[in-house]
Amino acid sequence: MGFVKSLEWITENYPETAEFYDAEVLTIYFETKPEVVKRLLPPPLEPFEIPIGFASVFNYPRTNFSVPYLESALFLQARYNGEEGAYCLAMPVTDDMALILGREIYGYPKKIAGIDLKRNGIEVEGWTERRGVCLLTVHAKLTGKWNDESAQEVFAEMFKDNIDLVVYNFKYFPAPSGIAGGGGFDYNPRLIRELIQLRPNNVEMGEAELVLQSSEHDPWGDVDVVRVLGASYSVGNNTMLPGTVVAEVDQNEFAPYAFMKLDNIRQLAMMRS
Repeated sequence: MGFVKSLEWITENYPETAEFYDAEVLTIYFETKPEVVKRLLPPPLEPFEIPIGFASVFNYPRTNFSVPYLESALFLQARYNGEEGAYCLAMPVTDDMALILGREIYGYPKKIAGIDLKRNGIEVEGWTERRGVCLLTVHAKLTGKWNDESAQEVFAEMFKDNIDLVVYNFKYFPAPSGIAGGGGFDYNPRLIRELIQLRPNNVEMGEAELVLQSSEHDPWGDVDVVRVLGASYSVGNNTMLPGTVVAEVDQNEFAPYAFMKLDNIRQLAMMRS
């Protein structure tokens, strides 16, 4: 095909939406601490009234852009201009094309990792491992009841129909001289709003267990899990719609948050020396 593509080829081979067919999704909902949300949300995102987060493991057997792959993610509920959405703290994947498209187009903080998701009867479990550390362990028993029944009543309304999930990410590239070198960014970091349409064929609910652990490179354990609310498991088709830039942020203000997509370079050097 060659290094250089024609505009006609680009139009024919790069669809506007990302489609996920027969996607298997296990999501664990939990309550964290208000101070955790306040510390981790970059401005101009604002905390939701209740400090809610969720962790998911996805199995994508077929898409319109890549080979089959698995993915996991850690989110915090947030608001921008009064609109509720989910801010993505981490999103490991098992495929490089899924990583590139998610990071470079939408700004997702993706890294390559080992991920698994398995169902056995009413039990579903998954995990994510990077550099020898199990960052995420999830387990659900699909009994129909959540750990917290009052929370289940609230979330149950969301699962009655197709779900439109708003996701917020920051898209940015460090300047060639590097952030630490005083070069800042190639452009002001951009807040991206993206809509994901979830069309599950079925949704099952259940009790859940969740463990988040940190490594030198992936601080998942920074998100304290005060209590697990429950889990949902679904199989269906999902669509990622084109994102939009809704804000630009000051480079110095954003700099402390700009390392979610990078490993600890100094620590890696020490490991290899």
